[in-house]
Amino acid sequence: MLTTELIKLNNLQLAGKLVSEQLMLGIHQSKRFGYGIEFEQYRHYEPGDDPKRIDWKLYARTDKHLVRESSTESNFHLRFIIDLSGSMNYIENGVSRLQYCKILLASLAYLGYRQSDLMSLYALQNDELRTLVVSGKQSFQRILYTLEKAHASGDWKNSDPKFPILQSTKQKEVIIIASDFLQINNEWIQLIKNLTNPHREVIIFQVLGKQELDFNLKGFYRFKDLESGKEVELQAESIKDEFRKNAENYLKNLKDALQIPFVHLIRTDLEAPIASVITESIKNRK
Repeated sequence: MLTTELIKLNNLQLAGKLVSEQLMLGIHQSKRFGYGIEFEQYRHYEPGDDPKRIDWKLYARTDKHLVRESSTESNFHLRFIIDLSGSMNYIENGVSRLQYCKILLASLAYLGYRQSDLMSLYALQNDELRTLVVSGKQSFQRILYTLEKAHASGDWKNSDPKFPILQSTKQKEVIIIASDFLQINNEWIQLIKNLTNPHREVIIFQVLGKQELDFNLKGFYRFKDLESGKEVELQAESIKDEFRKNAENYLKNLKDALQIPFVHLIRTDLEAPIASVITESIKNRK
């Protein structure tokens, strides 16, 4: 389903549900589906099976009584982190980066909910990490509600981001970050280095716009920094080559710097189907 269609629903819970169901229908024999529980496969219901194991939501869509098999119960903690700095308000072809990331995280939260994972939600904004939803009962619904209401503003340029609330634990964790990952110095790279350890995986969804990178503009434009609010008028052709070169170098250097154990960088654009992006992230973990 196209991202523009999901946004037109104007319902984050429904959008996330549709993407997660699309993923569940598309996976049949994945050794590990999602980020927590070991998911084996669906099979047809047989006499003697507990009716509670039937996926009734899937039945409503397929008219088939399918039992979802899993080999172990989940002991994962999914920590979702959304960038709420001003640059997340970037819009391209009617899709804002913030909207895209909200649906992406809501879809992943649905998968975590179905797999009985612990979940919590955090926000990066104004150089701080804020806890928005702690893990526990009703955390899934709280995450969806909080994402729906979240607004982006301010900046993110913390050069030494050390956050006690993300201190290492012996419990297996997956930290999932949704951001443009644009930085002034090396604040994002430093954050990731501070987060990684053998008990924790870090999955980064870097969401950019095609026009944002192509910079295929002609004429005079007034460019505005979405974080600082500063504006400057420039002739697009005069800076096009330099801009593209700098963008290419930045993305390459970022990718090289994040070649770290237990870290996965997924780069996508605002036109990419969210279900496909999540599927790619699952394949990368394998």
